[in-house]
Amino acid sequence: MPHLNAARRHLVHFTVNGRMVRAEVENRMLLSDLLRHEIGLTGTHVGCEHGVCGACTVQIDGKPARACLTLAQQIRGSDIRTVEALATDPAVLSPLQAAFRRHHGLQCGFCTPGILMSLDALLRERPDAGRKEIREHLAGHLCRCTGYATIIEAALDAAEEQRKEETPNA
Repeated sequence: MPHLNAARRHLVHFTVNGRMVRAEVENRMLLSDLLRHEIGLTGTHVGCEHGVCGACTVQIDGKPARACLTLAQQIRGSDIRTVEALATDPAVLSPLQAAFRRHHGLQCGFCTPGILMSLDALLRERPDAGRKEIREHLAGHLCRCTGYATIIEAALDAAEEQRKEETPNA
């Protein structure tokens, strides 16, 4: 990372949800603040601001990452995906979002965007993920409302749907 001058803002280029973005950021600006306050992508929630709760989870180059622990400077040239990217049409839920709806995988919804982004990354990498792996993958997320059972059921359902879509009709 280059040496930065604290007296000025710095230019960063990156892709967010498939769109090229150019932004001027301060040295200590967090990715969560850049996404929410500068770009207007408010689906990324900020909870604990210490990387513990997982509400701010986004994908950086396909991997889940805490936006509250990532400096905006660190994302130069990266591909960022936020929860807004899950559904290609704002009027139609993604299969994972639809499974959350069917299984009541959310209540207050505050933690949901981060959980969705973590599960999306897991199911892209491991579409055959089972209950134990999903549970372990969710260990970095705090949800005060659901008790996680419905979230796990939704993830298993979405994984099953994904496998059906990937299997050619016989």
